[in-house]
Amino acid sequence: MYLNFLDKIGDWNPQLLREIKGRLKVFNLIFAFAISLIAQLGLFIYHLREYPNNKYPLNGVYCNLSKVHQKQLESVSKLIEKTQSPDKLQFLKAQQKQLDYNLYQQPCPMSEINFQMWWRDHWEHIFITLCIVFIYTLLVAGTYLLVNNLAQEEKRGTLNFIRLSPQPETSILTGKMLGVPIIMYLIISLAIPLHIWSGISAQVNISYIVSFYIVLAASCFFFYSATLLFGLMSNRFSGFQPWLASGAVFIFLLNAMQFAFSSEDLHTTAAWLRLLTPFDMLKYMFPSLLNNSNPSLLGETQFFYLPLGRNVFTFTGLHLLNYGVGCYWIWQALGRRFRNPNATLLSKGQSYLLVAGYQVIFWGFTLQYTKNYCLAYRDNKPINCYYDLNYQISQNFFWLIFLNFVLLTCLFMILSPCRQQVQDWARYRHQQTSSSNAFSNKSVWRDLIWQDKSPVIVSVGVSLIIITIPLLVWILLAPALNIHHNNAIDWVNRIGRLKAILGVAMFIAITMIYATILQSILLLKTSKRVFLSSIILGILIFTPPIILALLEIRPETNTMFWLFSNFPWAALEYSATTTTFMSLLAEFTVLALLNVNLANQVKLVGESATKALLAGR
Repeated sequence: MYLNFLDKIGDWNPQLLREIKGRLKVFNLIFAFAISLIAQLGLFIYHLREYPNNKYPLNGVYCNLSKVHQKQLESVSKLIEKTQSPDKLQFLKAQQKQLDYNLYQQPCPMSEINFQMWWRDHWEHIFITLCIVFIYTLLVAGTYLLVNNLAQEEKRGTLNFIRLSPQPETSILTGKMLGVPIIMYLIISLAIPLHIWSGISAQVNISYIVSFYIVLAASCFFFYSATLLFGLMSNRFSGFQPWLASGAVFIFLLNAMQFAFSSEDLHTTAAWLRLLTPFDMLKYMFPSLLNNSNPSLLGETQFFYLPLGRNVFTFTGLHLLNYGVGCYWIWQALGRRFRNPNATLLSKGQSYLLVAGYQVIFWGFTLQYTKNYCLAYRDNKPINCYYDLNYQISQNFFWLIFLNFVLLTCLFMILSPCRQQVQDWARYRHQQTSSSNAFSNKSVWRDLIWQDKSPVIVSVGVSLIIITIPLLVWILLAPALNIHHNNAIDWVNRIGRLKAILGVAMFIAITMIYATILQSILLLKTSKRVFLSSIILGILIFTPPIILALLEIRPETNTMFWLFSNFPWAALEYSATTTTFMSLLAEFTVLALLNVNLANQVKLVGESATKALLAGR
């Protein structure tokens, strides 16, 4: 039966069969069973150490007499504050001392201990602990195993053999994802019965438990897909890449858990980053986890105003949508990179769709009805609350700019062709002749937009247009930007419509200047051009604000310096419209000069060897 089962697995996925045969040894199975069972027993005993006994204090949470004695003590304390008679005051203080002694020094009678509540909380703690252990074990350890396996395959030379296999890359990579961490899957699977039992005993709805497993599985698929892509790209790191990948995932999970357990809602553009982990699903099951948060805040999560946090099914669907978008593009890159290690991760056409897709994600989490300000509170609950869409967008404006800037930077790095590819393209374009100059110019622009071997400047501009379209639509339609609002609570409403549009144009100009400089560096003959471009990009991004901060140059007093920095938005409120327009004109002039220089550089790169030799180059 076992052999027949392996044959069926081999027919379905040969790579999975190869991984299973290499890992499911007798010693590995015994080790997995021992580790899982010992860990479960240790966890149960650890939580059992606080089991109430005959020394359980009267003021304990699970003592039924605790609240009665505390109320009596509070009543006596209030009488002491009001009593002026010395004899009665002495009597009350003696009574207070006796009550205080009983509450904090006397044990609770065993018959008055609420063992049922203690067991429920005991199982809840076990359930939460296992959830966190599952998340960290599967994501961090699984990441390490997958990257380490790819590194070993690359070192032994078997990865190229696998690439030549007639099996599709989806089958091979899926077999890796299912087979490489199979011992870890076995360890986790042995703990699932205890996990389910503890959840049911803690009165967790079974639909919540199933939803957590679905989100956890989707999270594993997303992180493992990203891990495989990193493993295929990071062969230059030698044997360090498994630690680098698992360490990055571990740090991301730590930060995501901290934000999930400390922040009470998901009403920010960056909420999609938090939803890449299952921690918010865990907090959805236990709203008061680690803090006294409002249980309804996660339930108010929206996506394009759709209340997807109202029930567990739509909240799970929001997680899956977020994972689905990321996994789709990762697998598009895997399909291109697995067979051809020198190919760019995405084509230029795919990059436009990726940018548009993530604008939907970013704006979906931005456009939410939130209580921006409330006039009063009743019973610690806000009443007479008002919703302001412009305020919500302006509060997330930094995240929209920052996340899109990071997205553009990543796209530039993965879309940039190598020097040889640009040389081939430029030489082909230089040698092409056409009877119609108009047709030739049209063909050049078509290549710059769609051809993977052409420079990426035009494609960066197209991506910028896609990014700024929804932002410009909001600026043109927002009633609050019709005039200046000096007393507005957010700075976007204070700058007005015209300056907001000029600010968007400045963002486009600065980004295009950065892209042009980096593309020029990538066309140099030096072998360190990728490293050099990364250093230059870091200097361009971080140096201007650091220098301005060290010199104490503030945007309200020195607007010109900030208008030419990588974050001109800070100075728009304080600068005159004429100054802003002249700064924008200067930036576009610099951009035009840089692109003229880049065009000449591409032309020189595309010259034939004979022509370059005759010209003395």
